Amino acid sequence: MGWAKGKDHRAEIPAAAEAQARLALIHAQAEVARLREREELFNLLLGGVNAVLWAFDWRAQRVIYVSPAYERIFGRSAALLLADFAEWRNAIYPDDLEYAQQTMLDALDQGAVETREYRIIRGDGQLRWLSDKCFVGRQPENGQGPLLVGIAEDITDKKRMEGELHRLATTDVLTESSNRRHFFECAQREFDRAKLYAAPMAFLLLDIDDFKRINDTHGHHVGDLVLQQIARCGASVLRRGDLFGRIGGEEFAVLLPGCVPELADQIAKRLQREIQRLSFQTAVSHFGVTASFGLTSLRASDATLHEMFARADAAMYRAKRLGKNQVVVG
Repeated sequence: MGWAKGKDHRAEIPAAAEAQARLALIHAQAEVARLREREELFNLLLGGVNAVLWAFDWRAQRVIYVSPAYERIFGRSAALLLADFAEWRNAIYPDDLEYAQQTMLDALDQGAVETREYRIIRGDGQLRWLSDKCFVGRQPENGQGPLLVGIAEDITDKKRMEGELHRLATTDVLTESSNRRHFFECAQREFDRAKLYAAPMAFLLLDIDDFKRINDTHGHHVGDLVLQQIARCGASVLRRGDLFGRIGGEEFAVLLPGCVPELADQIAKRLQREIQRLSFQTAVSHFGVTASFGLTSLRASDATLHEMFARADAAMYRAKRLGKNQVVVG
């Protein structure tokens, strides 16, 4: 009796392995396709974000990732940044570089810094403001250094709006000098500082002579021009750090920090002469203007700024009574 032929299992093993390999390859290809789709979706999403996402390897001192918005906001090459961290330092406005670097150190110590703002110089030379939050994304481990990650947003428009709101809140619109509230807020700080350090300081008030007649004769538009020109005289005569403001209709005030009485008198008389030199031409006439000045200096007995203001005010009205167009010291 003969033996029946059995199946050759040796032929089945390679076939099964081949099928498994083929199946694994199909799965791998599918996974690669999914990863590619995710990467494309990730890049698409980041491309629409108007902020720079970044990652910085602290030990290597190297930027290892920066999102597409970098080139749009910084106006610089991302490839150069990824190749050399000095490209980031070169983009920071010089006055803000120390602060920007220090806050990165602070993030390492504290885990995060969410309130840092600094300026950059774009590749085309534009100055822009950034709000750049950063935090530690990876602590040192397995021989790797800490990883800082962050998001930088362009806030230039916001800063401009804040600046404009501040200007409107502190500036007299007509003359572009300080308004009354801002002038006295600043003057109070200077008064407190002068009292603390026993430093000299002077206070000057001036009132345009016969201003009502100017308005009545030539019109309010000419009166406005007179006010603007007197404000320009103040800007041209005063020292850096002096305060100048319009505190009433035709009344201006000047605070002179660190100014001894003799110098204050010279400045007041210089301003008086500049105002006298002003000349105004209308369709029917030509005229000049003058102002009356009241000047006083800080005394050891002055407990408040109001005491200086009251003396200067009294001296200014005394100048009016004595014939106008003069400086009276009170």
